[in-house]
Amino acid sequence: MPASAPITGDLDLSRDDFWARPHERRHAAYARLRAMTAPLFFEAPPSPYGKDEAGYYALVRHADIVEASRNPRIFSSASGTTSITDRPAEMNEFFGSMIHMDDPRHGRLRRIVSRGFTPRMIRKFEEDVQKAAAAIAGKTLAAGTGEFVADVAARLPLKVICDMMGVGDEHYDMVLRASIIILAGGDPELVSQDMDTARAQLMASVQAMTGLMRTLAAEREAGPRDDLISALVSANVDGERLTPEELGSFFILLTVAGNETTRNALSHALVLLTEHPDQREFLMADFEGRIDAAVEEVIRYASPIIWMRRTVTADTVLNGQSFAEGDKVLMFYQSANRDEAVFTDPDRFDITRSPNPHVGFGGPGPHFCLGAHLARREIRVMLRELLTRAPAVRASGDPAYLRSSFLNGIKRLPYEF
Repeated sequence: MPASAPITGDLDLSRDDFWARPHERRHAAYARLRAMTAPLFFEAPPSPYGKDEAGYYALVRHADIVEASRNPRIFSSASGTTSITDRPAEMNEFFGSMIHMDDPRHGRLRRIVSRGFTPRMIRKFEEDVQKAAAAIAGKTLAAGTGEFVADVAARLPLKVICDMMGVGDEHYDMVLRASIIILAGGDPELVSQDMDTARAQLMASVQAMTGLMRTLAAEREAGPRDDLISALVSANVDGERLTPEELGSFFILLTVAGNETTRNALSHALVLLTEHPDQREFLMADFEGRIDAAVEEVIRYASPIIWMRRTVTADTVLNGQSFAEGDKVLMFYQSANRDEAVFTDPDRFDITRSPNPHVGFGGPGPHFCLGAHLARREIRVMLRELLTRAPAVRASGDPAYLRSSFLNGIKRLPYEF
């Protein structure tokens, strides 16, 4: 039972219209929640699977999220991390990636997957990033204007992921459509508002991606190539290898998380550098010396992933708040990254911010984002290609934001030189 009545009204994080409001109002609500001392309990949103479910607690302070992240034995990922409501057993087969696991199984999969990321393979990834970014920038410069998400932000990370996995260009459009559906967050422009139809859209997208991976994995078993699928198919740790199901789930994780996080960080970066010309000017005065800090500030300020879920495995106390076994907990990274106790003037976009201990890639612990290094490199290289070759590139209109509580996404963003 919750320790207090559910929070309602304009602070209710489960209300769909909360996520339709302007970002300034959303962050003002977070600040009010951070100032509250009572447990932050919310009713669960309607389940797309037709079940009545208990509500959840929200962690909105930086210190609480860091502490929970460091204690995965109590704050477990095994019951799901990307959905407030529990998924049916048949769906967990497809969503059983590493982020939905605890040790020892999580550690086993992470060790096997890490074997695919050899120094030689990482060098190849970095070369692929540079080549893809240069080609995309060249096409963008030739056009002179367009829609930034489709032309640049979505194209780079998905191209890099498909190239490094060994997924051919003929599958690009399908993978892009499927990843958008999987992370649509209920946005009425992207998925049906009929629950049954939406579930069917989701399952069709997931099955298309896992089916592709099974086909490619079988091909690589017969004839290995110089790509990540081949490396993962052959990766062996203490006699264990990835099963076809685990490989399919990893592909979904890589394409969805790796694509969407980088894509939205790039889109937010263009918006922020357009709205803050002083920061752009400061960056361009010493691009190589300042781009790393600028990328970290974009991740902090935008927080592409808004929250992740954990489930409490035993009665515990976290920074003075009691939780019972079975409680659901959402860690709101977007709120933690504006916590006044950690960040001076947190609502200011400042590329000189140091230190910058944001949790944009998750908190410390075993579930810190495996692809953080690749995401940072993609953002850095793409911004270098654009800003050094076309310093006048700017957003030419308002972004169309994704209506989602999980992903701080931008669907469309007009740009010009």
